[in-house]
Amino acid sequence: MAGQSSRTTPKVVVLMGGPSAEREVSLASGKPCAAALRSQGYEVVEVDAGRDLAGVLLSENPDAVLNCLHGPWGEDGCVQGLLEWLRIPYSHSGVLSSALAMDKQRSKDVYRAAGLPVVHSVIAPAADVRAGHVMSAPYVVKPNNEGSSVGVYLVHEAANGPPQLADDMPENVMVEAFAPGRELTTTVMGQRPLGVTDIITDGWYDYDAKYKPGGSRHQVPANVPTEIYELCQDYAVRAHNALGCRGISRTDFRWDESKGAAGLILLETNTQPGMTPTSLTPEQAQVAGISFEELCSWMVEDASCQR
Repeated sequence: MAGQSSRTTPKVVVLMGGPSAEREVSLASGKPCAAALRSQGYEVVEVDAGRDLAGVLLSENPDAVLNCLHGPWGEDGCVQGLLEWLRIPYSHSGVLSSALAMDKQRSKDVYRAAGLPVVHSVIAPAADVRAGHVMSAPYVVKPNNEGSSVGVYLVHEAANGPPQLADDMPENVMVEAFAPGRELTTTVMGQRPLGVTDIITDGWYDYDAKYKPGGSRHQVPANVPTEIYELCQDYAVRAHNALGCRGISRTDFRWDESKGAAGLILLETNTQPGMTPTSLTPEQAQVAGISFEELCSWMVEDASCQR
């Protein structure tokens, strides 16, 4: 952490909330992080990010920012650019890698170039998707730049017709071939993969399954063959580096057991993984011997500009 002052106690702003659809998740991430940092001796200021954010940050003049924002503005390079402009060290990924990872289609292009396995997908006007099948079912429709399973539609092979997307879906959406199998995920901390979690749900791993208690069960470490476990960790680090991520990231996979190693594909990389009590990243860190407090402190100490 390249400090901005001569304070004996480092001052950290924890950014949370904000204007995106993932505001509540961000608040649920930020508050425990702020408490953890206070317990580690930091002076902590919790900031709900609004349009006056630049002025608030200049007034607070922190030594570092722990970015707990999710969704547009918070994890797409926008707030990262503001922090670069203000020369305030911050956590997680920088401007380019944040914007790149948030754009699911472009990040897939980067994965392909790095030799990482992905499924076929296209960007299509939402009007076309509502009017007819733009690819053979089963397929998934999702915004190209939202996280936390916001606005995700699964179209089954037996579907009578195309999905009736909500009116608030973006003008253009991603349509992606459905990858069957188990949902696996790996967090990367710096260059260290923290393990593999098997996410077990009764149905689709949607917003409620992610964030409501009992919505999903996490088996960590995942009970998968050693080859698959090691491949997840290898692919996650390679994805982290291909996108230029910094700090922590989390890469999600689907694994079709019937195909062995060939059945493992990358879905996406999250540059701002959730830090709520039910979140995957703190849980993996815990199993890897890193407490929640240690994880939060590491992210602050890792903070810098020009990420």
